[in-house]
Amino acid sequence: MRFRFILSSTWDNLRRNGSMILSVMLVTFISFLFIGVSGLMQMQIVKAKGDWYSQVEVVVWLCPDGTSQAANCSSGKAPTKDEIVKLESTIQEELHDSVANISYESRDDFYKNTFLKQYPDGVYNGRTLTAADMQDSLRLKLKDPTKYQVVSEVLGGREGVEEVSDQRQIFDPVFAILNRATAVTIVLAAVMVLVAILLTGTTIRMSAASRKNETEIMRLVGASNWTIRLPFILEGMVASFLGSLLAVGALSAMVKLFITDWLAKSVQWMPYVNQFSVLLLAPALIVGAMLLSACASSISLSRYLKA
Repeated sequence: MRFRFILSSTWDNLRRNGSMILSVMLVTFISFLFIGVSGLMQMQIVKAKGDWYSQVEVVVWLCPDGTSQAANCSSGKAPTKDEIVKLESTIQEELHDSVANISYESRDDFYKNTFLKQYPDGVYNGRTLTAADMQDSLRLKLKDPTKYQVVSEVLGGREGVEEVSDQRQIFDPVFAILNRATAVTIVLAAVMVLVAILLTGTTIRMSAASRKNETEIMRLVGASNWTIRLPFILEGMVASFLGSLLAVGALSAMVKLFITDWLAKSVQWMPYVNQFSVLLLAPALIVGAMLLSACASSISLSRYLKA
């Protein structure tokens, strides 16, 4: 009987307070839209890092024939095949915990497979280069791409090694920008959540104040505090539920229009978040919005509806 009464009171409140429902819906929608955007951005960063870092390599550039500024190349000669084999053995012995695979690329292969793809006419900085101007290299696939420094410390001072470069350095500036953008959206989302808490609590309290006579009568007939408060709390939770659904719908539309139908077709070398990402995020947004509303309403009503 009490449960039916609470549901009936909640339904009456919802019918009477359309403006309240709309205001809580809108503030929840805007707040959790910001939270959803920041969540999707972080998922995008994790997705891109996982894909890119699994493909990047540490490149060990071997000394070229001729002059080089590296102290390890003072002889002016490129390493012989035996010296390269010895260096590979050293890597396998000293870095077996870090290096998953070693591949050798000659200067001829680098010239044909990489340099000419970037510079089809062979001209770089006003000079026409040939394979003789390139240098041999060892390409290392790491078990953990973040442990580049260990490889650099072991190989950086080896005779015949001119430079050890990590391809992650190409992507780190991109991730830094994305991380800053995520931080901005998180700050905005936090501000909007604070606004949502204040507005929801104030609106629910005003709704209770407008029906003060009803609540006094319920108190006189012996209704408990929770019996009086619960319809108002449920009222706010329903409004927040609808607002969070709008936020999820907006996120889904944004991903489809701007990511799936536009960016993913224009820039195809990068993995992107998709509708499945939105589905993963949706339960947290919906439950979070309802819990936030319930907490804000409970705190606000506890101060207003005192025994």
